[in-house]
Amino acid sequence: MTRPRPIRRAATVALTLGLALSIAPTLPASAHTGWTAGAQSLGPNVTVFDPSTPVSQIQATLDATYAKQVDNEMGTARYAYLFKPGTYGTAEQPLQIKVGYYTEISGLGANPGDVVINGKVEAYNRCLGSDPANPNCIALVNFWRTLSNLTVNINGAGQDGCRQTANFWAVSQAVSLRRTQFNGGTLSLMDYCTAGPQYASGGFIADSKLPATTNGSQQQWLTRNSEVQSWSNAVWNQVFAGVTGAPDDAAFPDPPYTTLATTPVSREKPFLFVDAKGRYQVRVPAAKRNSAGSSWDDRSGRTLPLSDFYVAKPGDSVAKINLQLALGRHLLLTPGVYDIAQSIRVFRPNTVVLGLGHATLTAVNGSIPLDVADVPGVIVAGVTIDAGTKESPVLLRVGRQHGLGYSSASNPTTLNDVYFRVGGPHIGKTNIALEVNSDDVLIDHTWVWRGDHGVEGFTNGVNGDTDRWRTNTGRYGAVINGDDVTATGLFVEHFQKYNTVWNGERGTTVLYQNELPYDPPTQADWMNGKVQGYAGYKVGNKVKKHQLYGGGVYVFNQNNPSIRTTNGFEVPQTPGVKLHHIMTVNLSAGVIDHVVNGVGEAADMTKVGQPVFVVDYPAVP
Repeated sequence: MTRPRPIRRAATVALTLGLALSIAPTLPASAHTGWTAGAQSLGPNVTVFDPSTPVSQIQATLDATYAKQVDNEMGTARYAYLFKPGTYGTAEQPLQIKVGYYTEISGLGANPGDVVINGKVEAYNRCLGSDPANPNCIALVNFWRTLSNLTVNINGAGQDGCRQTANFWAVSQAVSLRRTQFNGGTLSLMDYCTAGPQYASGGFIADSKLPATTNGSQQQWLTRNSEVQSWSNAVWNQVFAGVTGAPDDAAFPDPPYTTLATTPVSREKPFLFVDAKGRYQVRVPAAKRNSAGSSWDDRSGRTLPLSDFYVAKPGDSVAKINLQLALGRHLLLTPGVYDIAQSIRVFRPNTVVLGLGHATLTAVNGSIPLDVADVPGVIVAGVTIDAGTKESPVLLRVGRQHGLGYSSASNPTTLNDVYFRVGGPHIGKTNIALEVNSDDVLIDHTWVWRGDHGVEGFTNGVNGDTDRWRTNTGRYGAVINGDDVTATGLFVEHFQKYNTVWNGERGTTVLYQNELPYDPPTQADWMNGKVQGYAGYKVGNKVKKHQLYGGGVYVFNQNNPSIRTTNGFEVPQTPGVKLHHIMTVNLSAGVIDHVVNGVGEAADMTKVGQPVFVVDYPAVP
């Protein structure tokens, strides 16, 4: 249902100017760094490969970037590697890609089958220790990387015996795998070859066709609108929505699967592709309701020429970007870090903001880096937003509280793969990270993170953590005030009050993952009035209808293990608010006394690593 409301009309000068922009019809063969199309440049950190490029050259290029990025967790380098339609690698000389931090690997075909990789595209455990006897190889910090829009014929030729038959994708939060097909082997979401099976805390797959898949040590995972031959293993919180071949969840919590036959609201992420005439275009899929399976054969939606986009580069002024948005252009953010001292304002309906290579907007002087008006159909995709050293009121705002605007259930404003950081690369401060005030908004995979580690001096000692609690500040992760908002893959962690507050009516969350903050110095610092601590997921007291499918709240009060949190989830006690398959777990410090509203046993030191489950709240008779 479309609910019209008055809207503030901004300048519509773009309609009268009739911008006439052109792009070159074709690209030369071979690889091109800093590729240009007419007057538009995708910048020095975008490389486009052509099938005629020698495999050895592609391999050397990607290996060199991986060597720089494998440990560059808090660095500023950003890369996108784009493959034009064709086949890369052979049975005898496979192309074996390893993906490090802030690296995007994407095909430029209209369909995933248009770009074929004979080889692998992988992420392995990262080894953090220097002691060979204890290398500390884990996937818990394998964040910020992207794989999309291609087919991988798995070929492990030349790899050791442990790795030959599987494509490893050992990742955690803020990692996106979309529109990808794997053939000829298995997909393992756990790297069991690097120092044996190790911890991982992911993750997300959408719109993909998967072989036999091993979940392994992934603590939580969402697979959405895909096809899978089989799925094995689970840890705490595994959710499937609209997935053909998904496991049955009748035995929950053993195993802890949550399976929805369809996804309530979905819209696939926009993607860049090259058409049959060599022209660069952006495909913008339409939104769907109650959908299942991949979207590859779906032709609904829009195709926009790249000339309709302003192609921004780090160093471009916000004034220039905002002028281009006012003139009616969409926005493509090329890889890099953008310092944003005043808001990028998106006020026209149906505007697309697409980031490549984990383009990052950093708040400067307490700005709101991205401000989206109360209009339908805006899409923000592939963008990371960082807090700056001066406190921002919010990092991404969608609509204004009590503002004028309008929304559309059939054309929701959508956030695909939008990530937030408060701390990590530097001290960060914000009151709220993500604030959604508009109705009919879709949040499709986000990680809203107040950093528990980074270069700003986090230590395990009490003094270091106390300093961090006072200086690296983020009170609320996600605040949802709009009605009819849907979240598919909502990951929110470590905020100092409520991690998620949901005040809007008829909200739906499909997979929620949360860790409470590690670093409150004392119980007095972690009090909600007279209540001990803040729930990891709070539904407003006046809400009448809300649904959550598959939720987990974890506690690890390593700074002060005596700290207690009363409830993992806190919701109004009304029949229309329903939580399905929720849990709490103790990661070895602190206590959560109850799962939800006083229901459920304590996640305490007698149950380290053992989830406390509530199948349904309120309980189903």
